[in-house]
Amino acid sequence: MTLIIVSILLLGYLLIATEKLTNVNKAAVAIFAGTVGWVLYICWGSDFVMREHQGDYVDFLNGAVATSTAVKHYIAQNIFLKCVAKAAEVVLFLISTMTIVQILHSNGCFDFLTPWIRTRKSKKLLWMLTGITFLISANLDNLTTTILMLTIMHNLVSQRRQRMIYGSAVLLAANMGGALTVIGDPAGIVLWNENAVTATGYSMSLLIPCLLASAVPIFLLGRMLPERVEIEWKPMPYRGDDTNLNAWQRLLMLFVGIGGLWFIPTFHSITKLSPFLGALCVLSVLWVVNEVFNHKLIKSGVETDRRTPRLMQYGVIQMILFVMGIMMAVGVVQETGAIRWLANVCDNYLHNIWIMGVIASLFSTVLDNFATALGFFSLYPVNETAQTAGYAADFCLNGYYWKVIAYASAVGGNILAIGSMGGIALMNMEHIHVGWFFRNVGIKALIGGAIGLIVMIITALA
Repeated sequence: MTLIIVSILLLGYLLIATEKLTNVNKAAVAIFAGTVGWVLYICWGSDFVMREHQGDYVDFLNGAVATSTAVKHYIAQNIFLKCVAKAAEVVLFLISTMTIVQILHSNGCFDFLTPWIRTRKSKKLLWMLTGITFLISANLDNLTTTILMLTIMHNLVSQRRQRMIYGSAVLLAANMGGALTVIGDPAGIVLWNENAVTATGYSMSLLIPCLLASAVPIFLLGRMLPERVEIEWKPMPYRGDDTNLNAWQRLLMLFVGIGGLWFIPTFHSITKLSPFLGALCVLSVLWVVNEVFNHKLIKSGVETDRRTPRLMQYGVIQMILFVMGIMMAVGVVQETGAIRWLANVCDNYLHNIWIMGVIASLFSTVLDNFATALGFFSLYPVNETAQTAGYAADFCLNGYYWKVIAYASAVGGNILAIGSMGGIALMNMEHIHVGWFFRNVGIKALIGGAIGLIVMIITALA
């Protein structure tokens, strides 16, 4: 049964990697693998429980007779719910942050970006667009940031080939900006929830590598652009049909939303509660401010007909279901003991976190970067007793293993557009083919990512 459950996960990974060929949504595959895996696990629950949780199960029985029903109750209450709770922490955080972005966008809080970056100088536009994307993605999730900035770019640049280049640069900046912080990417959120990293230590270690991994390919992409770029001079969007906010009210809401997200690490450090609770708190405050400012809405239903909200809603739901499914699927495989066996194999034959980082990067080129990162994270528990030096220290709090895998997975997602959900959004919006992306963008992203990884190795060895 362990082989069957592992095979379901591997088959799911294969379908996720070939989503563009099979046209089967990766979120549906992930949910199927997670749910079926747990059904099979509980059907053969006695064998798994007696092998992995014998002591706890005996305590749970408290002298009662061991029956199939008792085993199912134990699995449901003590194993399954813990896995669901870990996934729910990430999902609730994503729901909160994505809703914050939706409220800010629907109130025009990002409208001022378009006049700021409007210029006919191609390279200036490129660096302004990607710089803003990098900063926003570090504070919000990278998928929502990608969709938001691609929409802004699409409304500015009229020539399709130039949009393909600018859109690819936006994707690189969003993915690496998201990898910079614990709240910018689901992989970072998982590490933070597991107490594998601290917010400050994580960002400081990845700052230079992430900057290099985005700046180098963006510089090379800039050489593909002409000196001047054709810009569509559209007026500021009219927001009278869905909001009553003036400029200072929009800026205040932007300050509440983004400033509140900055406060979440401090909230977690003080209260030790899950970060999603801090995100929900920020969302509630922003929601109240939104209700106060927009107490006389006119034609509020008009917003749902806009292209960007529809894209965000679809992307949000798909990402949430995908994250939930993958975490449940990996969780059930972990409970079978198969992942512990794989970790022992890696220790015996690899015993090198940098090689594992390269392998993770290769996997994430065709597999989703979050699915790849989660698979590698699950190999090892956080070693709270590790010393300050030696191989074991790589798996302790702020150990290099967690940062290397998170960084390498993000870089791998940039090499092929299918390696990240933001990349798939780019392919759908600008009709980009995988071959074009790899030839014109992926090789450049690989060069930048390799330079960043070399910097990480030098820093670790220094």
